[in-house]
Amino acid sequence: YNEYKSYLRMYDEEYDYDEEEEYDHSDYVFQQKRKKIPKTLTPYGNEKTLNINSLVLTNIQQSNYFKFQLYELNTYHQVLDEIVKKVKHLEPWEKGSRKTAGQTGMCGGVRGVGAGGVVSSAYCLLYKLYTLKVTRNQLSSMLNSHHVYVRGIGFLYLRYSQHPSTFWDWFDPYLEDEEVCKWR
Repeated sequence: YNEYKSYLRMYDEEYDYDEEEEYDHSDYVFQQKRKKIPKTLTPYGNEKTLNINSLVLTNIQQSNYFKFQLYELNTYHQVLDEIVKKVKHLEPWEKGSRKTAGQTGMCGGVRGVGAGGVVSSAYCLLYKLYTLKVTRNQLSSMLNSHHVYVRGIGFLYLRYSQHPSTFWDWFDPYLEDEEVCKWR
């Protein structure tokens, strides 16, 4: 019986469960009424780039902020503290650092990726979180944060790293949120 309980504990550490779950230890039977939800988030798309535009990603990886300051941060909580201190908007580029004059079409500044500039601290921190492999619980904590930019980066993380079919489940509780966030 003790070996079985030990096995269950080991098995449970890999998964979170919805509210309705049952353990019938008298019969050594584990019964679960809902599906298992892994604690880790499985990335969707390109696992190396986080599905970020290549120009933005190149600027992130080459930025002194990412290479030297964020390199020192090793935990999720350190990154959250840095978000609170540094992030002032959620655009990929720092304001006024991109030159869009003379560009036309899709590169004319409409999508925000046509010409490089100074990449924002928000996107550097977003990518840093991805390198730390945020868990489902950590991401939920970000989405429920009282700090608007922690929440915003949480939603960006979802947008870039998760399959679109899961968006509704994540976004639904926040659709009527009236918190103001500066995107530009």
